[in-house]
Amino acid sequence: MPKPASFVVLEKAIGVHFRDKELLLQALVHRSAVRESAARGNNERLEFLGDAVLELATTEYLFRLSGKSEGELTNWRSALVQGDHLAEVARDLKLGEYLFMSRGEEASDGRSKPSTLANAVEALIGAIYLDRGYDEARQFCDRFILRNLQKLLAAGKHRDEKSLFQELVQEKVGVTPHYEVLEEDGPDHEKCFTCAVFIDKERVAAGTGNSKQKAEQAAAKEALKVKGWK
Repeated sequence: MPKPASFVVLEKAIGVHFRDKELLLQALVHRSAVRESAARGNNERLEFLGDAVLELATTEYLFRLSGKSEGELTNWRSALVQGDHLAEVARDLKLGEYLFMSRGEEASDGRSKPSTLANAVEALIGAIYLDRGYDEARQFCDRFILRNLQKLLAAGKHRDEKSLFQELVQEKVGVTPHYEVLEEDGPDHEKCFTCAVFIDKERVAAGTGNSKQKAEQAAAKEALKVKGWK
C-alpha cells in the first residue's frame, strides 16, 4: 500500500496542492480496502461528484470551442469522458500506484483495471472540486483530459458504438437491433446493469455498466467485435 507521504509526488504530478489531505486519501480508497474504507470511506461518492464536475467542464469547453451541432458535441463529450480514455489518463499519472485496495483485489490486477482507474480519476476530480473549487478542478480537466480531444477524434473515438452498431445492422441486415436488461444488481445508489443486444432473435453480445445506457453501450461495443465490424 502507498504511504501518505508519497502523495506529495502525486500532488506535484497533477499540479494541485490539497489543503485537506483526507480528501485526497479518500479519492484513492477502492471499496475493497476494508480498513481504509472504515477510516475514511471509499471513493465512490467522490467519483459520483467528479463525474458531474467533469461533464460540466467538458460541456463548457466544447461549447466555447466549437459551433458544432448538439449531437456532434455530445459525441465529442462522450469520447472525452469515456472510461477507456480516463483510464489512459490515470496510467499517465501512475494513479494506480497510489490506490488503497485489498490484497485480493491487488492480486487480481486491480491496480490496472480500466474501470478502477477511470473511477479513481473521477474521484480525484471530485476531491479537487471540494478542496480547491470548480476553477481548479476545471484546470485539472483541461491539463489532463480535454487536451486529448484531437487525438481522440483522429482515432474515431467520438463515434458512439450504439449508434454505429445500429447503422451497420440496418445497412447489412435491414433490421434495427434491440436491447434487453438481463440482470440488475445492487442497491439503488450502486446499481450494476447487464444488458444484451439482439438482432432479431440472435443474442449477439452483452455488457455491464452502472446505468442501462452504459450497459447498452458496452454491449454494442462488444457486438462490433463479435461481428468483426470494428
